[in-house]
Amino acid sequence: MDSLEPRARRAERAHRKRVERRRRVVALSVVLACAVVIGVALASAGGGSKAARSPAAARPTRVAAAHTEAARTPSATAHTTTTGGVISTVSPTARGGTPGTTPVPVLMYHVIAAPPPGAPFPGLYVPPAEFAAQMQALKAQGWHAVTLDQLEAYWTRGVPLGRGKPIVLTFDNGYHSQYAEAFPVLRRMGWVADENMQLKGLPPSQGGLTDQEIEAMVAAGWELDTQGQSHADLVKLDASELDYQIDQARKTIQRRFHVPVNWFCYPSGDYDATVVAAVRAAGFVGSTTVVPGWTHPSDDPYVLHRLRVLGGTTGPGLLAQIAGAENDPSPPPSYTA
Repeated sequence: MDSLEPRARRAERAHRKRVERRRRVVALSVVLACAVVIGVALASAGGGSKAARSPAAARPTRVAAAHTEAARTPSATAHTTTTGGVISTVSPTARGGTPGTTPVPVLMYHVIAAPPPGAPFPGLYVPPAEFAAQMQALKAQGWHAVTLDQLEAYWTRGVPLGRGKPIVLTFDNGYHSQYAEAFPVLRRMGWVADENMQLKGLPPSQGGLTDQEIEAMVAAGWELDTQGQSHADLVKLDASELDYQIDQARKTIQRRFHVPVNWFCYPSGDYDATVVAAVRAAGFVGSTTVVPGWTHPSDDPYVLHRLRVLGGTTGPGLLAQIAGAENDPSPPPSYTA
């Protein structure tokens, strides 16, 4: 009996150890299983967070936001379309509807800078801060800028101009300040304009635009039109000189910049029946004058109104000028400043 008792005790202790080991193994297995489940859940959650933060996952949200912003600024989406190598602000296949009837003001700017001492025409200089304030005043009152081609498509084919009140901004002669000062302001607003360039007499060394600057403006949705070769007094020219100033200028710009050049701008605003006939024969869709008023779809497209904006004009002053010219009479058949 005495010899068997230690054996029995040892066997019992061994059995208890085996049971304890099995319990520990089971407990450890449970802990490991729980850890795996928790790890998978955390990995899934962490992967989702990384995907949400990654550029690829965020891209659709940014694209949607960009489309929403473009929808809020109609002119921002109305940049350029290229058809047959020609860059235009209106697609020839743009969907239209009932031709529009809304009259539209066309503003006229020259130099966007403070006038230097002794400037012969200081009123044609609009300081950059004034120009920016004028644009903000227009925007605050619901205006948005369109081009003359877009306006013509609206009047003839009913192509929409977007929400708000359309207005056309034109810049004459091709001064560098139009690129350096006006262009950035309008680009930030998503607005466009018309550049009435002259080919000679205003080189970059004298404050004119370079070809690269013009190309940048066209790429941003600006329309390129012309005042002719050299801002000549057209009513004093013979037929061959008119052809050079009008028709040849249009063809040169078309070749150089691959744009339609549909609108002529009378230098100094002077025109008569002979000049109008030469512009029409050159294939222009229409012309702009310096006669104040709003343009109407029923007007003769070769004598469209414009409102000259002078230095010293405040934002409210510009709004008053526009409102006061709405019912001005049609331009005369001829005009000499």
